Amino acid sequence: MWSIRSARATDIQAIAKVDVETWQTTYPGMLPDNLLMALDPRQRARQWSRFIAHRPGDTLIAVDEREHVLGFGSCGPQRETLLPYAGEIFTLYVAPDYQGQGVGRQLLVALFQRMIRGGLGSAMLWVLAANPSRYFYERVGGRRVADRLLDMGSFGVPAVAYGWPDLADAVRRAAGARSRID
Repeated sequence: MWSIRSARATDIQAIAKVDVETWQTTYPGMLPDNLLMALDPRQRARQWSRFIAHRPGDTLIAVDEREHVLGFGSCGPQRETLLPYAGEIFTLYVAPDYQGQGVGRQLLVALFQRMIRGGLGSAMLWVLAANPSRYFYERVGGRRVADRLLDMGSFGVPAVAYGWPDLADAVRRAAGARSRID
């Protein structure tokens, strides 16, 4: 069993570990191997530390009864105004051993609820086009709304945007189980 809560400073190392693990298991063949192997949990921890400090409450984690981080997600106002959605899911990652068990769905619903409470009634996200997990977003009511080349520094990667124009409706439709946010 797991619960969803806001991330705290004490969770940063575990978030960084899940972040790197999911990139390294999800993106082979989509991103260069040297990029994936160079991912550094310490660097990711520094990035997450800054994000959580500047946006408290916008990173949610799924934890088991021992407070082991199973997955995490982050959200906030859309970073770009390319699409007509107020909010954006910045990240949604579930540790490989916990994928397919409902953790991602519960995190997504909790992120939607967080945005609703923050006055953001619609949301979108970007996902790599080659990522087979992107169909999860269709199963939870996301509509494919755009395609673009995601700038990864020295190269671009095809990406797809999914949008939810009404988060209250999305929560009703996507929530298989109610999320509780501490």
